[in-house]
Amino acid sequence: MCCRYWADESPELRAIVEEMNRSPLVDKWHKTTGIITSGEIRPTNVVPVIAPDRQGKRAVFPMKWGFSGKSLLMNARSETAAVKPLFKDAWASHRCIVPASWYFEWEHLKLNDGKTKTGDKYMIQPRNSTMTWLAGLYRIENGLPVFVVLTREPAEELRFIHDRMPLILPEQLVDEWIRPGAKPEELVREALTDMIFEKAV
Repeated sequence: MCCRYWADESPELRAIVEEMNRSPLVDKWHKTTGIITSGEIRPTNVVPVIAPDRQGKRAVFPMKWGFSGKSLLMNARSETAAVKPLFKDAWASHRCIVPASWYFEWEHLKLNDGKTKTGDKYMIQPRNSTMTWLAGLYRIENGLPVFVVLTREPAEELRFIHDRMPLILPEQLVDEWIRPGAKPEELVREALTDMIFEKAV
């Protein structure tokens, strides 16, 4: 599960924002909902996302977090996205990367009656990294791009927090992940699982 992440005003993210600002989609989003480039990011926010342009080259576009449906869909399971009707086309050729500093997760505590209680909020990111490259899928809704974040089984040390985590790729695979002809089923095997975490204040 991934429903919040944080974007610092770091040099890496500033460069990504500057590239996004050259997209003609910026004006379209500003007329509707606006764009958020730093701070705590939530579903329905419009944020910078890395995806291929019409020539298949790496570019940055403002995209809204969430696929519309009976309810807002903010995540997709990487294990089943290739066969789910809602995600299979995007899995095949519309993949994206959501640049973040870290992501947030709330501890899910099992109670004696079997119900789940929300516990502490944690900040999580790959070890020895200042960036967190969240793998996602995108599509066009009403003429504008929207995205979901892919999830996977959690790293063992994160299981006490939640039974899912985002699919996070190493930086050197960002361009390959978004390449339309790439094989995502092979790239997911390279997902990062060595994470560091601490309670969010």
